[in-house]
Amino acid sequence: MAMLTVRNIPEAVHRALRMRAARHGHSMEAEVREILESAVSPQGRVKLGSLLADMGRQARLSDEEFAVFEQVRDKIPSRPVSFE
Repeated sequence: MAMLTVRNIPEAVHRALRMRAARHGHSMEAEVREILESAVSPQGRVKLGSLLADMGRQARLSDEEFAVFEQVRDKIPSRPVSFE
């Protein structure tokens, strides 16, 4: 993971960031990460995990049905994708 240092932040910005982080229950560092991620993420981007979670909610699986996926996932090792 990369590190970034930002210098010479105006006091008013620092104070507002600290208050925003507190409202969201985050550290200032976590809040800055969230702000930066949302600023550079494409608006129309579909996140696979979110899409799959939505599909699961729509399917209304029971806890027992969902547990089957957990069992299979832990027993079958993943393999790298081959494009050849």
